[in-house]
Amino acid sequence: MNAPTAAGAGLVLCPACGVLNRCGPGVPIKGKPGCARCGFVIHARKPHSLPRTLALLLAAAILYLPANVLPILETSSAFGSRRDTILSGAVYLWSNGSWPLAVVILVASIFIPLAKLLALGALLLSIHRRWHGARLQRARLYRLIERIGRWSMTDIFVAAIVSTLVQLRGVATIRVGPAAAAFGAVVVLTMMATRAFDPRLIWDPDPVDT
Repeated sequence: MNAPTAAGAGLVLCPACGVLNRCGPGVPIKGKPGCARCGFVIHARKPHSLPRTLALLLAAAILYLPANVLPILETSSAFGSRRDTILSGAVYLWSNGSWPLAVVILVASIFIPLAKLLALGALLLSIHRRWHGARLQRARLYRLIERIGRWSMTDIFVAAIVSTLVQLRGVATIRVGPAAAAFGAVVVLTMMATRAFDPRLIWDPDPVDT
């Protein structure tokens, strides 16, 4: 038996001021329901959550491949030139004894974005198929994805690769490769997809994306 929800009882929480509103016009703003206290436009569910999340997720998945295949750093010096992808940079660090840094780069730059893509895709599929099982586990999975997104700071990992690969400052010339832009876009798009997804749809008996 499904537990009652606020939306089912005709109640909507304002995300701006936290007031619980009755479903209805409240304070009308441009013809849309607004919060009775602050006038913020409110919705029982995020509008068009599923298609927005899917579009952002597909864009991130497309950019994930060039982010890991193309070079992220191009280094040239009197001793030669080097083009490193995220993976080859991690392998270089590992072979030179900096295995903790290599593990951090592998996990944060390869495994975490892939895990976020797969997890969000699984959540979207579960709502599309209207699965009713393991709702608590799926809600916890979403909260975990939110927390992981805060660790996706591209500049830290790029700086880590640069500081290790380039030992002689002023001798080598460093250029950021095309993978940096793709990787940054993947991070931003997955964070936007996480924000666009409405976890309340997990608990709805018959999810309707409005």
